[in-house]
Amino acid sequence: MQRRFRAVLNEIVADHVPYVLTRDSRPEAAIIPYAEFTQFLAWREQDVLYEFDRAMVRLTEQNAAYGDDEVAADVAAAIAEVRAAPAKP
Repeated sequence: MQRRFRAVLNEIVADHVPYVLTRDSRPEAAIIPYAEFTQFLAWREQDVLYEFDRAMVRLTEQNAAYGDDEVAADVAAAIAEVRAAPAKP
């Protein structure tokens, strides 16, 4: 690739030919056009946001049975428990 870098780069950019770099016959990295890379990052961000939204829905469903008074009482009890615990050296 060192000797053909310019030609390889032209193939990647102009013809959208991806290159897979290997080490000991194992794929290690890929070279793709920058536009495809930014599209990949956007898809990954969408996936993360989708998974976060799913987690929030599950938490909302799991916590729907608890009222504000019950949550406040649990928080107060936890604070009291922490304050009553002996200090760690």
